[in-house]
Amino acid sequence: MSQKIWLSSPHMGGGEMKYVQEAYDTNWVAPLGKNVNEFENVIASYTHTKEASCLSSGTAAIHLALILLGVKAEDEVIVQSFTFSASVNPICYLGAKPILVDSEKDTWNMCPNALKEAIIDRIEKGKKPKAIIPVHLYGMPTKMNEILDIANAYDIPVIEDAAEALGSSFQGKRMGGWGKLGVLSFNGNKIITTSGGGALVSADEALIRESRFLATQARDEAPHYEHSQIGYNYRMSNIVAGIGRGQMEVLEERVAKRRSINLWYKELLKGISGITFQEELSSEYFSNYWLTSILIDSEKTGGITREYLRLAFEKENIESRPLWKPMHLQPIFHNYPFYGTGISEKMFTDGLCLPSGSNMTNEDLKRIEKVLRKVFNF
Repeated sequence: MSQKIWLSSPHMGGGEMKYVQEAYDTNWVAPLGKNVNEFENVIASYTHTKEASCLSSGTAAIHLALILLGVKAEDEVIVQSFTFSASVNPICYLGAKPILVDSEKDTWNMCPNALKEAIIDRIEKGKKPKAIIPVHLYGMPTKMNEILDIANAYDIPVIEDAAEALGSSFQGKRMGGWGKLGVLSFNGNKIITTSGGGALVSADEALIRESRFLATQARDEAPHYEHSQIGYNYRMSNIVAGIGRGQMEVLEERVAKRRSINLWYKELLKGISGITFQEELSSEYFSNYWLTSILIDSEKTGGITREYLRLAFEKENIESRPLWKPMHLQPIFHNYPFYGTGISEKMFTDGLCLPSGSNMTNEDLKRIEKVLRKVFNF
């Protein structure tokens, strides 16, 4: 069987080893060190924020962001339903309550109308939400101007989940820098990777300094180990940060390649009835197209469904994946309040993420094209 084509696999740039070797040569292989400091500087600069805190994962970043905003047990946090569970799990870590909000059809991200409805209803029920977490799904920017207008009107801070959107921008401003706090992920399948890791970014330098303190076990200043509050082991290692420094050197190349793959799919499938893409609404939107994603209307494709296509790929050792199953449909979260009309449910039923790795070869694209031509008979 041919070698597997992955949905999105790590893609090294060549410069990572010099930073890893530097950490090795100086014996600075523990958490913190020059690589962490420099990686934080370049992340803050790239996202046009003032400070960045490099952490063990994007999930850790969301957890700390919630703590920094004062979220406690029994509080409520509004979060996009159409996302990965890591956007919601940290709310539950704190004993708080997720309030799940549907998506809109334009960007597939948090619906401003459903958000406003949720805020008004929760306030009427006696609980003003403590934070709002929109997600830039597959790299596509959310309608952040509308989301922030609503958030500001009710004085609710926004934690911007940009885990999938490093390199994307809205109205010329890069994602991650729009909210009170922004979250990034460098997991193995992301547009750049440190194998595992994440970051918290903000224009509020005090919040980021506090996040670093909490992420290093909240150790107080003392010659011994002194702790006056609960801390976490969330800091990024110096070796991992070295990989990140090398990856940032090729980020723009990775974005360009993902966008070219997206364009290739659009050109290939433009004549096929029943296929629609997640697309930029206007020139204000710039997506890194981390994953190229489509919806398949089986009534227009002659009965071909997203599952039919997924299995056809699988048969040829090619990975594709259904869109995220909304959190309000998940067994662990289905009892939490949900606001929306079910748009994300339909997208989950009809949607598929196509292989989008920046390291795919021309031969890989030929294999993918062969499956698509066979399935859709063109």
